[in-house]
Amino acid sequence: MFTVSPIQGRKVRFALVGCGRIAQNHFSAIASHADKCELVDVCDTSPAALEDATKKTGARGHSQLGELLENTSADCVILTTPSGLHSSQTCRIAPTGRHVMTEKPMATRWQDGLRMVETCDKSGVYLFVVKQNRRNATLQLLKRAVEQKRFGRIYNVAVNVFWTRPQDYYDSAKWRGTWEFDGGAFMNQASHYIDLLDWLIGPVESVMSYTGTQVRNIEVEDSGVAALRWRSGAMGTLNVSMLTYPKNLEGSITIIGEKGTAKIGGVAVNEVLHWDFSDSRPEDAEIQQASYSTTSVYGFGHPLYYENVIQTLRGEAHPETDGREGLKSLELLIAMYMSARDGCKVALPLEY
Repeated sequence: MFTVSPIQGRKVRFALVGCGRIAQNHFSAIASHADKCELVDVCDTSPAALEDATKKTGARGHSQLGELLENTSADCVILTTPSGLHSSQTCRIAPTGRHVMTEKPMATRWQDGLRMVETCDKSGVYLFVVKQNRRNATLQLLKRAVEQKRFGRIYNVAVNVFWTRPQDYYDSAKWRGTWEFDGGAFMNQASHYIDLLDWLIGPVESVMSYTGTQVRNIEVEDSGVAALRWRSGAMGTLNVSMLTYPKNLEGSITIIGEKGTAKIGGVAVNEVLHWDFSDSRPEDAEIQQASYSTTSVYGFGHPLYYENVIQTLRGEAHPETDGREGLKSLELLIAMYMSARDGCKVALPLEY
């Protein structure tokens, strides 16, 4: 593994490319760590989006990535661009010696994800993949329970993502709902939930899935289901719909085990709905405090995610979700799409 010189004696400097919807969460997260970091440059091909971003953040604006790279003093470039662009942009940024942070999914193709990791390794820079849901207090409690083996043997897992994305959402930008730049309900909207399948339960042995474009006028799927078997012997399901009437209903994970059952639900895994174990632990008292109210499917994990990135760049921590962690959920996503396309069970790991 390469060695990175820590940033000391000054603030960590970020630049951001893609000033659309999710970029607002990054602006807020950076502002929440204003004593440790700053946003020095922003970039967008849309003049209106770029103007809004520069007014909001005070950062310098650029209309092209090349222009930004030639002029920025940033230590790390954040990619909140369409998913299909992440790989090519990462491979332009990393050789300049700058670290890269990319929103989910890290790529829409398996080989693109591998190329991102290889390029960042070769360039001696970090590749951070945003998985902010992992930092939710509710999921931190669940992760701790799994690590403490409170469930005993895990038998069954169910993940549901019942949200709504109307046609005007997809029509708001030409890249939305396309295979090349966006991906569908699995790849885009349910990406953070698919990440939980490996992060919480462990390596998946095989998957079988169906996808469908039931209503929306888009290239990709608006709905999908999958059945999974883990190497541990656990079995489970993934059920995803972007057609829920009339609004986002549920983002949940349920774990049923030998010695415990738990469900984290709400609109975005923000509420502990069931918590029952054969033993008692002090952290059980944190259940009510961990739950929180939200109308946003993004949750409040971005500032906590940035805390780890900043500490890593300052040499005080190791990255919690780097490119290799990102590859785990990307591999599972690609396996699900392969299964749906070919009508067969797909075994993991994929051959490459």
